[in-house]
Amino acid sequence: MVFTQRSATCIVTKQSTDLTKTPILLMSFLQDNPHLFIFLSFVIGLMVGSFLNVVIHRLPKMMERTWHQQCAELQGKEVKALPIYNIATPRSLCPNCGYKITACENIPVLSYLFLKGRCSQCHQKVSLRYPVVEILTSILSGYIAWHFGFSLLTLAALIFVWAMIVLAAIDFDTQLLPDDITLPLLWLGLLINLNNGFTHIQSAIVGAVIGYLILWSIYWVFKIVTGKEGMGYGDFKLLAAIGAWFGWSMLPLVILLSSMAGAIIGLVVMFSSGQKRDIPIPFGPYLAIGGVVALLWGNKINHAYFALF
Repeated sequence: MVFTQRSATCIVTKQSTDLTKTPILLMSFLQDNPHLFIFLSFVIGLMVGSFLNVVIHRLPKMMERTWHQQCAELQGKEVKALPIYNIATPRSLCPNCGYKITACENIPVLSYLFLKGRCSQCHQKVSLRYPVVEILTSILSGYIAWHFGFSLLTLAALIFVWAMIVLAAIDFDTQLLPDDITLPLLWLGLLINLNNGFTHIQSAIVGAVIGYLILWSIYWVFKIVTGKEGMGYGDFKLLAAIGAWFGWSMLPLVILLSSMAGAIIGLVVMFSSGQKRDIPIPFGPYLAIGGVVALLWGNKINHAYFALF
């Protein structure tokens, strides 16, 4: 009986050891096989892109529901209990007919191609944005895996880029930059740079402060001169987050790139669609573009620029 107990203990201990070693062996295997790691990041990017589409669609609606409830409470009105609506619940529906999308119809990119970009029930067109976000997320995820290699910085860079995609799309649709994303992104950038991740912590802290104050100052100067609001507070927080991730020295590049992209794309959209000049254009997508460029090539661009002098 004693022998049996010891044998069972040995078996359990061995199994526990094997379970502990499995993640380590997997990480070592991916580190030794960079091509597999890049391919895996590409595939994961497709799945994450599908999730980002859900966040882009639902988060503004969740914010709107919260605002309505808060307004009702402030006015002393009865707050009605609403059906549960969050990132996970309810299941994805066709926005036209309300058909519940099945798992087979929710495979990234492939489902869109198989269904020819239409709902399987009402045959209304599905927005092209869904596969575009999935493909863009996948390509950027694979590129980041190649660019940074197998490291913790790669995971951080993936989180940053995924957040930029969501913020750019939401701001483009609604001219909102949710605090639920920008503020955690700011604090995460500071935490990552505690150990000199993308920059040293002093530069990260100064970058967060200056990033906020630059656009805050522009906002107030523009408002005093014109009496209008030129941008929203979400833009201040987004640039502060980018400064927290990459430091103050990267802010001139981000502002320059975002301003150039905004001017060029804004003019193209204005002339191609016949929009008036006074129609507001979201600045968040262009800040996101500048942030991604700073992540991937910012140091090279800065070094090349300063080398000229």
